[in-house]
Amino acid sequence: MRLTKKTHACVRLEKDGRTLVIDPGGFSEQDAAAGADAILVTHEHPDHFDEGRLRAALEARPGTEIWTLKSVADLLAPAFPGRVHTVGHGDAFTAAGFDVRVHGELHAVIHPDLPRVTNVGYLIDDGRVFHPGDALTVPGQPVETLMLPVMAPWNKISEVIDYVREVRPQRALDVHDALLTDLARPIYDGHLGRLGGTDHRRLAPGASAEL
Repeated sequence: MRLTKKTHACVRLEKDGRTLVIDPGGFSEQDAAAGADAILVTHEHPDHFDEGRLRAALEARPGTEIWTLKSVADLLAPAFPGRVHTVGHGDAFTAAGFDVRVHGELHAVIHPDLPRVTNVGYLIDDGRVFHPGDALTVPGQPVETLMLPVMAPWNKISEVIDYVREVRPQRALDVHDALLTDLARPIYDGHLGRLGGTDHRRLAPGASAEL
């Protein structure tokens, strides 16, 4: 499996000539979803979900399908019948040749005064990759590569470190990092590397890794 990091929360996974894209939102490249066989969206916030880009991807490639939660699916399904699938915690399905299990229900708390939207994470190929979206969801089974949301309005570094320790992945790769300045990256890298207890890595947008 080949993983390519896109800007912020988006990643592209390639296997056996097929491509799965997770969270091609408004902070990611304009073509982040282009050419995807399948797209997964964790929740409705615009840095993870860009309706215009997804519509363009579906129109450009008739075979492309999307799996996502109800709040997103309801916006797209009427125009693309049979190609937009609603999922929730505990569901399992196959998308573009990848086996996917859904974990989690709610977005992390940003502030008690703000309502929590729904959020799901995706466990790919029995733990090869786990993308939690905007929550610190623990999937309850071994994870090889954890896509780690390192910087968001809803988290702090101590919580991120404890999350890595609880999931205990073989490696953690940064996502949700567009808000993190280059000045702060060495601080985050140092803390996560020393205290996380796993192989912590950071990929620049457009860089790839073989998993």
